[in-house]
Amino acid sequence: MAETGTGGPESPELLSLLAGAPPRERADAARNREKVLAAAAKLFRERGVAAVSMDAIAAEAGVGKGTLFRRFGDKSGLAVALLDERERELQERVIYGPPPLGPGAPPGERIQAFVAAYADYLFGHLDLLLVSETAPPGARYRIGAYRFWHRHLAILLGRARPGCDAGYLAHAVLAPLAAEVATALREECDVARTVAGLGDLVAALTGSDPIL
Repeated sequence: MAETGTGGPESPELLSLLAGAPPRERADAARNREKVLAAAAKLFRERGVAAVSMDAIAAEAGVGKGTLFRRFGDKSGLAVALLDERERELQERVIYGPPPLGPGAPPGERIQAFVAAYADYLFGHLDLLLVSETAPPGARYRIGAYRFWHRHLAILLGRARPGCDAGYLAHAVLAPLAAEVATALREECDVARTVAGLGDLVAALTGSDPIL
């Protein structure tokens, strides 16, 4: 599919995968949800995700533990809910935003821009992403956001390298952007080194200029 103009959606497939707004709910349920998310965000920020229990979140929010578990399941469910708004913001920039992240730039440049934008998102929310992507193991590959990122890259890689196995290459580009990898390499690979290294990889795959 040809690139569309700046600000226009590029693919019905991506639109179908775009994370929608939370479903409408009763006013009291919505208030409880906001209280829980605010409490979780506060405690995670103050103590770190790993050190905060579901009991502590329920107490901070002033809701029963049963309410918390029924609504979010576990800590990974809470992490996904907290990340949802940030993911929607990045997805909307990919579909509707200006180039090179949004439509209107060559595919290699768009992949380079996506790598940089996603790396900022990754390192800015690393602890939450680690919980949401690894509990249970392999959760990263089953959530809707990953399907969106993967499909976006597969479309662009298919344009940049017609005939390639774009689906596999998209997984390969996303693999170093997993929270578990970023956490394990945090001491030696910050966001700048991650972006630079992936920029070289994308440049080799697509013939685009690496990120400077």
